[in-house]
Amino acid sequence: MGTFSWIHWVIVLLIVVMVFGTKKLKNLGSDLGGAVKGFKDGMKDASTPAADDKPAAPAQQVANASEKTTIDVEAKQKN
Repeated sequence: MGTFSWIHWVIVLLIVVMVFGTKKLKNLGSDLGGAVKGFKDGMKDASTPAADDKPAAPAQQVANASEKTTIDVEAKQKN
């Protein structure tokens, strides 16, 4: 029961293509590539902070967060 040979991997690949289809696999591959690229860009940006960027005060962060998430809703009563 050692490792799989290349014939086994070809059969597995054919079954995966038959189940998911080539279009879905192509979309999955491009989405995965975009996610990896975005992750690398984010890690690069995080490792080199700008010298003139100062973190906002905690009170300002709370005020900014509440402005973005506040939703004005009016409840209706059932008859």
